[in-house]
Amino acid sequence: MEEGDGTGTFTDETWAIWEPLIEAVRPRGKTPPHDLRRTIAAIFWRHENGAKWRSIPAELGPWLRAAQLFIRWAKLGVWERLLERVQEQHGVAFGMTFLDGTHIRAHHKAAGAQKKGPLSKSETIVKHLAVLAAVMARKSA
Repeated sequence: MEEGDGTGTFTDETWAIWEPLIEAVRPRGKTPPHDLRRTIAAIFWRHENGAKWRSIPAELGPWLRAAQLFIRWAKLGVWERLLERVQEQHGVAFGMTFLDGTHIRAHHKAAGAQKKGPLSKSETIVKHLAVLAAVMARKSA
């Protein structure tokens, strides 16, 4: 998915795969989204890196646009439909588990409560999609 600058922008080959999938599931509004390619790259970058929204590199556009699109699509179930579409067309199954030997001590206020609403599920789905985008980019390179 990266073009060498480390920002996670889609290459033309990778975007050619993702664009029809996204267009098939995205909601239709009064106006089309502004620079969808860059905004999706920003969302994937954020979930790949586990960063805060405000940490999105400036090259990927305004962080607020990416955050708003992610939240709006999460509430509408777009990320679930996109994952289903990718799995149908590319035969991707997520069954592998990766273990990391690193352990990090949690803050005493981290009680482990579940996040509420569709955002929690969408966060996980977008992480899977971001990893899949990176794998597809490596295959096309």
